[in-house]
Amino acid sequence: MLEIGLTGGIGSGKTRVADLFAARGAAIIDTDLLAHEITAPHGLAIPALVEAFGPQCLRPDGAMDRDAMRALVFADPAAKARLEAITHPLIRQLTESRAAAVRAGGRHPYLIYVVPLLVESGSWRQRVGRVLVVDCSEATQVARVMSRNGFTRPQVEAIMARQATRAQRLAQADDVIDNEGRPEALAPQVERLDRLYRSQAAAAPLHTAD
Repeated sequence: MLEIGLTGGIGSGKTRVADLFAARGAAIIDTDLLAHEITAPHGLAIPALVEAFGPQCLRPDGAMDRDAMRALVFADPAAKARLEAITHPLIRQLTESRAAAVRAGGRHPYLIYVVPLLVESGSWRQRVGRVLVVDCSEATQVARVMSRNGFTRPQVEAIMARQATRAQRLAQADDVIDNEGRPEALAPQVERLDRLYRSQAAAAPLHTAD
């Protein structure tokens, strides 16, 4: 099975692009959704989070308080390392188990992993057959996240400063989708890549993420 890593900076439109691929039959494993899953009420990460950060890291419903943790890890690199030591192995475990299920099922032409920090991780490039970058200008990123999340410009710029640069992402790309313009411009680009990926999947030997 051809396996593709989809990435892009915050506000680039990764989820919208992934949804378009899913509508065309691709299997999608979104690591950000897995992160939400393990930090939801009764999620796999919750006991370790409470042990590491205390009950104040949770919302009243028992989910991790993402706003509070975001503020903490931005201010304290050691806290960021503790959080990642808890969440990253669990996300990897779920990613691999769900990828194995996709491969065994044989119902999808190819598999796309949505990985916001694919370039930053240093390991995903070796785990996938191709890297797809959803690209837009930094100004567009800032405007979208301010509108979507209600963040201030300094908050968005602080998040972007901790991500790979646009140039670094593009340097890793095998394929690029331009999401600078209107939403309807995405579908033709996805359609073209869907044809490419189906063709490559039919011709390529098995590729796993092990």
